[in-house]
Amino acid sequence: MPAKDVPPRWDRTMQQRLARGEAAALGELYDRFASLVQGLAHRVLSDDTAAAAVTRDVFAHVWEHPDTYDHRQGPLRTWIAATTQRLAVQKLRETETAALGGDSPEELAALESRVRHASVAARADYIAHSMPHPLRAALELAYFQRRDYRQAAADLGVTEDEARRRLRLGLQLLSTAHDTGAPPGLGGAR
Repeated sequence: MPAKDVPPRWDRTMQQRLARGEAAALGELYDRFASLVQGLAHRVLSDDTAAAAVTRDVFAHVWEHPDTYDHRQGPLRTWIAATTQRLAVQKLRETETAALGGDSPEELAALESRVRHASVAARADYIAHSMPHPLRAALELAYFQRRDYRQAAADLGVTEDEARRRLRLGLQLLSTAHDTGAPPGLGGAR
């Protein structure tokens, strides 16, 4: 069963198992979400070694603080993605700040711009990969194959109205990546 289709009951059960200290639960969680965590961390940091370090930090955080996950706020997958984004952005800030020669306002503004850009890119990547397949398929046809809604409708075997609806909803979801606050469930720590 794909991670995005995991029922909330699985999320709560996994949290309870982690809270009891079941190492097997952490292994299952790692198997299910390691590629998501590694991919999001790499999207922010553009460095395999740093992304691997963030991946370790994320799963260490999950292991040490399973009680910070609140199933009422969204799926476990979203909480893990939010934790990844927060830790990756924190690592990027630390790395970039250490690399700055001085602390001039221009350098700090450039750093914040890079951090914002990386954060938005990671949110957009997560949103695109988490949206329902019909929306993602319509967007992929429009973006990568330059199909208009009529062509997308024909390729997808749906009505033109349905193709327009899918494209509109997909774009609305993606537009939330640029919000100053993160999309629901992808904000800071809980």
